[in-house]
Amino acid sequence: MGTIPAGARVYVACVVLAALACLGPLPAVPTPWWIVALLAALYAGCERITLPHGPRGAAARAAERRAPQGLGTFLPVLLAGAFLLPPPAAALVALPGALLARVEQRPRGLRRTWRAAQLAVAVWAASGVHWALDGRDAVVGPRFPYALVPAGAAVLTFCLVLTVLDGGILALAERVPVRGAWRGLFSRSLAPVAVHGLAGLMMAVLWRSPYGPVAALLVLLPMYVSCWVFAQYHRERAAHQATIRALVQAVDIKDGYTRGHSERVGQASMMIARELGMDDERAEVLRFAGILHDVGKLGVPTRLLRKDGPLTPDERRIIELHPEYGHEMVRGIGFLGEARSAILHHHERLDGSGYPYGLVGGQIPEFARVVAVADAFDAMTSTRSYRRARPVPAALAELERCAGAQFDPGMVGALVRALDRDGWHPAVTAGDDLTTPPVPRPTDSTPPAPRPTDSTPADSSGRRSP
Repeated sequence: MGTIPAGARVYVACVVLAALACLGPLPAVPTPWWIVALLAALYAGCERITLPHGPRGAAARAAERRAPQGLGTFLPVLLAGAFLLPPPAAALVALPGALLARVEQRPRGLRRTWRAAQLAVAVWAASGVHWALDGRDAVVGPRFPYALVPAGAAVLTFCLVLTVLDGGILALAERVPVRGAWRGLFSRSLAPVAVHGLAGLMMAVLWRSPYGPVAALLVLLPMYVSCWVFAQYHRERAAHQATIRALVQAVDIKDGYTRGHSERVGQASMMIARELGMDDERAEVLRFAGILHDVGKLGVPTRLLRKDGPLTPDERRIIELHPEYGHEMVRGIGFLGEARSAILHHHERLDGSGYPYGLVGGQIPEFARVVAVADAFDAMTSTRSYRRARPVPAALAELERCAGAQFDPGMVGALVRALDRDGWHPAVTAGDDLTTPPVPRPTDSTPPAPRPTDSTPADSSGRRSP
């Protein structure tokens, strides 16, 4: 939400009005104000606790935008309020902490307002479900295991409301395609919220027990430790993203003709990974492979990368060294894992005529076979200095024609299915402050693309062969 579109501002205003409506009945509801004040102060204090932060660059901000909102907060306090208080009072607990929380990005006031309204609505809904299922009596009892039923329903409601609101802001403020705005948000946030919900239930039960609120506060100590570990994980992840972004920017500066190509290949590789059913961790590493597949171009002379005419055989042999250069560059980056083999082998072909080692069929690593398809697809659908971009259907038809000889048919089929379902919406997030050579735009005199042969359906290296 760096520059907030008008639609997103209207959306935030509607959520704020919804939050105010949740608080509206508060004067008429019997409320234990001392519990509200204590929980609100506790939540505000927890929000002000400094946790380690990672680099604040573009990569970190992008990862921050993709994460479900609210998972970095001390949700046990909010959920304990949902279990102990009537819905309007529970919603009030979230406001001071959310409005006082640290915000890194501008506009800070709007972001704080959005977060406060979002959490207030989510807590109100969770408390309403909990009370509707007689959860308050179960906590006071306590009546186990029945107390887990209303608590579980409240946690699901809380998570669902956050997911719905997050997807809306992603679609409107971040311009994420509507089909993909909500994808994965609920599944990624449910497990962490469930853990926080159990801690909140423990707080509520201890609060109502003879041990009182002091014992309930002890639950926060292990939760703080878990939040610290979570923050450390994100700090390491942001450092990984910053490392990759620096390498990609270096390639984009050197080869301005293909700026954004690396990120689009990473995006297409991720689409294939999801279609193949890869788990999130492997899919993320595969995205890294797609983004870094051309990092070896840093070792290729710039004059060859920017040459407009056909390459000589010697020049082509030099460019064909870039997978090996790239593999050497990332050899010591441990978190890349399988991505390293994709960087080395993404120009291999199933029939053994590829490079650098002429691997055949199943000898080619799975990640390399995915990146090869994503790389060729983006090369064909992008405008280059010597030809216009092809339409997506034409590029897919060419991939299918070459499946079995050059490309893995399974990977081609996965890309076709993903594009049929979601379409192709390439998102390039390279920093605007980069100084890169302008990409020549084709004119009416630009010669048409040469007819691909069986051996080269798409020259993903970015230059014509002689």
